[in-house]
Amino acid sequence: MTDQWTAPLVTLVDEPQLGDELTMLAGRLERNRTNLLQRCGGLTGEQLAQRSVPPSNLSLLGLIRHISDAERAWFRTRFAGESVSWIYKRDDTPDASFDEADPAAAEADYNALVAEWEACRKAAATGSLDDTFVHVRFGEMSLRWVYGHMIEEYARHCGHADFLRERIDGYTGD
Repeated sequence: MTDQWTAPLVTLVDEPQLGDELTMLAGRLERNRTNLLQRCGGLTGEQLAQRSVPPSNLSLLGLIRHISDAERAWFRTRFAGESVSWIYKRDDTPDASFDEADPAAAEADYNALVAEWEACRKAAATGSLDDTFVHVRFGEMSLRWVYGHMIEEYARHCGHADFLRERIDGYTGD
């Protein structure tokens, strides 16, 4: 029997306490990014795929997959205008991030999120917080809004991750 992959332990990064607005927003987002992965550290693919309670499809692996699509959609597709498709979501299965979370693919999904972060950092790097794009449903939006939205997205899902992790092994984190 081969060793099962285990999510690496992650140190929570400190966000800056002082700086311009972009530095503060990007720093808070980075802290939230590492917070999610910290909740996954030391768990196997099987543990990451454990669902909260029926009928919910919520799992840590599902959150990793969902947030990968969210990062891609807001930073790369909408803001930067890159022609990239969803990683997990499909029109016929909008909850595929959660419904199809496979423990055997946990390492690949984890690595896809980390790679997506780098691509999103690059997509936003040349932008100003005042740069805008047009969303088909919401109209004109700014990079500033995207940062705020993604910070909110992570904060909400990190709360979910706290409860999921505690249910798996009792870990409550910092």
